[in-house]
Amino acid sequence: MSMRPGFQELTEFSHYLQRLLETRLWAKILLGMILGLALGYFLSPDTGLVSESTSNNASQWLGFPGVLFIKLVQMIMIPLIFSSIITGIASNTDTEKLKKVGLNLVVYFLSTTVIAVVIGITVTQLIKPGQYFEKPQELPAVDASLSSQPGLPTIEELPHVISNLLPSNPLASMVTGEMLSIVLFTIIIGIAISVMSKPNSQPILNLLSSVQEICMTIVRWAMEIAPYAVFGLMAQLIISVGFSSILGLGAFMLTTLIGLLLLLLVYLLLVVIIGRRNPWTFLKKVKDLQLVAFSTASSAAVMPLSMKTAQEELEISPFISKFIIPIGATINMDGTALFQCAATLFISQVYGIELSIANLALIMFTIVAASIGTPSIPGGGIIIMASVLQGTGIPAEGIMMLIGIDRIMGMFRTAVNVTGDITACIIFERFFGVETREKV
Repeated sequence: MSMRPGFQELTEFSHYLQRLLETRLWAKILLGMILGLALGYFLSPDTGLVSESTSNNASQWLGFPGVLFIKLVQMIMIPLIFSSIITGIASNTDTEKLKKVGLNLVVYFLSTTVIAVVIGITVTQLIKPGQYFEKPQELPAVDASLSSQPGLPTIEELPHVISNLLPSNPLASMVTGEMLSIVLFTIIIGIAISVMSKPNSQPILNLLSSVQEICMTIVRWAMEIAPYAVFGLMAQLIISVGFSSILGLGAFMLTTLIGLLLLLLVYLLLVVIIGRRNPWTFLKKVKDLQLVAFSTASSAAVMPLSMKTAQEELEISPFISKFIIPIGATINMDGTALFQCAATLFISQVYGIELSIANLALIMFTIVAASIGTPSIPGGGIIIMASVLQGTGIPAEGIMMLIGIDRIMGMFRTAVNVTGDITACIIFERFFGVETREKV
């Protein structure tokens, strides 16, 4: 199905993100981290340089840019994913090919998520970062919305749970952020539009193209305050937990980074063995994308650049890139799954809770299932963790120990997540590239 000249592909909005590379936003963010660390130490009540009331007031204002940044990205996440999946599917008229690629894609995403979770369990069990962290005598009360997350469904409840994945009220799913339901609804709409006649479908596609441009404009605005957001959030973290606690959390951060590095090596092995590509050339071509993903901490926000990188740098079929990347940005959260796994085990270690093999298997199953619906926004993963903790009997209050560093760790795992999406494109190009190029 060819597009009219007035319709803009998502890749055409990559210039909104290209400017972030030209201005070295990632370097500014790293500088913001360092300066925030220094200011937070100066304002921390532990140092005694300022009063506790002054410290608390400064903490609230320092965190304000971070709140604005997260809200701006959250605001556009669902419209951007909704419009991107639909236009990606609707631009292809071969529904049989969509079904064939889609079924294989589900198996692939589940497989890599399992690998990520296994890496997370292994690394955290070997290093045991929880033993380096001294749990505060009183943790802040956990948010009621976190502790009320549902546990695992029983066998009898599974048919009801599965049927509820298809939303009877799509608008309600968008309001509550039920990502998996939104994705399924959007895929169905996209397929329906793909079989419509061109005169009837073109106005819808043009409208969705305008929605994408609006979303990318807001992303550009959000990125203007990103360095200040990270600066403030880092300072706020040091003020709230103290410098000694952040050193203890450093063991967990290092453990997670080691796990993410191992996951990245798995991707490179897939690129070499299955994709038959040179790993160093691959890393060189996706470097800019990884830096922008690191800066935004949102897989959804970098979709235009992901598609452009896939199609122009790696010569991926447009059929594959336009189908895999929007869906992958929503349900392919390997880095997030690894973080959730490491965080769950870390909290259990801090509380001195011994986990059996059955507990570890339950954690693995829950995280694989939960990561599929994790919102591709800053802070999305930490919310999903509550259901994992509740299902294994680990106090949900432990989440509060990690909320401060979640924004920082989110940048690293997002860079890994988008690398996973590009790796998936390479794998599917290897098997479906030739036969799909003529379908776009």
